[in-house]
Amino acid sequence: MRLFDARLRTATRSHAELVRRYELWRTVIEFLAALLFVVGSVFFFYDALLFAGTWLFLIGSILFGVRPCVRLLLELHLLRLDVPKEFRPLGLEESDRADDAGHRGSEHRG
Repeated sequence: MRLFDARLRTATRSHAELVRRYELWRTVIEFLAALLFVVGSVFFFYDALLFAGTWLFLIGSILFGVRPCVRLLLELHLLRLDVPKEFRPLGLEESDRADDAGHRGSEHRG
């Protein structure tokens, strides 16, 4: 299977539980980022809090950047989990080999 293959998310109970945990962390990160942006926006109304508001925006921006990293880590983690043969969709191995051959063939074309 490949990165971002939706079938991996529900291949086994272990896969589904892993997705649930990563999604929880992504939601927490996104909520914190949004909260920092809102508080930073309010801070911009007061000169004394302008510096702190700038820092809140920066931290919120970093958190929004962390979110896709968590998604990529999830996908890499899903690829490492074993998918028992009985949970693989019918013909999965053949289609994956054909996809890989097609991608390799397109790399060598000019």
